[in-house]
Amino acid sequence: MNAEPLEPLDVIAVGAHPDDVEIACGGTLAKLVLQGYRVGIVDLTDGEPTPLSPGPEARLKEAEKAAEILGVHVRETLELTNRRLFDNFENRVALATLFRKYRPQVVLGLAGKTPMASPDHWQAMQITDAAVFYSRLTKWNEHFNNTEPHTIKKQVWYPLGFGSLNYPEGSGHFVVDISETLQQKLDSIRAYQSQFPPEKERIFRLVESQNTLLGTSAGFDAGELFICSTTLGVRDLVQTVCP
Repeated sequence: MNAEPLEPLDVIAVGAHPDDVEIACGGTLAKLVLQGYRVGIVDLTDGEPTPLSPGPEARLKEAEKAAEILGVHVRETLELTNRRLFDNFENRVALATLFRKYRPQVVLGLAGKTPMASPDHWQAMQITDAAVFYSRLTKWNEHFNNTEPHTIKKQVWYPLGFGSLNYPEGSGHFVVDISETLQQKLDSIRAYQSQFPPEKERIFRLVESQNTLLGTSAGFDAGELFICSTTLGVRDLVQTVCP
């Protein structure tokens, strides 16, 4: 752990594996960077082994390239175990320690289960939820490499599962306009050549069509869906519904 103060991040997006964040909210992360925010990604595992990847080193290089395409400022990979990811105290602390290190205002995390896909996603949601809480706990610094407590202002969930038309419940669904960054998002996913060879081209059509549908529903060319963990408040109704 670097003892020197770091420039805080505004937003951290957490995924179970490299490529989770890109698929679900890569367009939003790229847009946040364009808007001047400092953005980071945390992968809880290295995502390995997988059928076509030569190994963790190759997957990490793909993740670095994807982050470069999106323009994010920081990418960290925790040494938790792919395929055996579980919500436990040690894993909560590992993630909370990064939150204390980078001190984000907003954390984006996985929403709900992904049937027929990795159960790591559901475990990652629970780990992230707990780590957001652990990050602010006082009188417990010895568990977090003696980093200082940090209160995260807002937690937002992103759905990852494409196998269902039902979205997880929450206190407020909203769509972010990614019209200008959709191509960046798709390019960042393509950086994972070991995961998405030519025979999986349908994945890109699926992602693009879903983002087009979500965007069109909100009046944009493309969009990504998010769910706020707490009730969304509105100060100007007209500006909110007629931006």
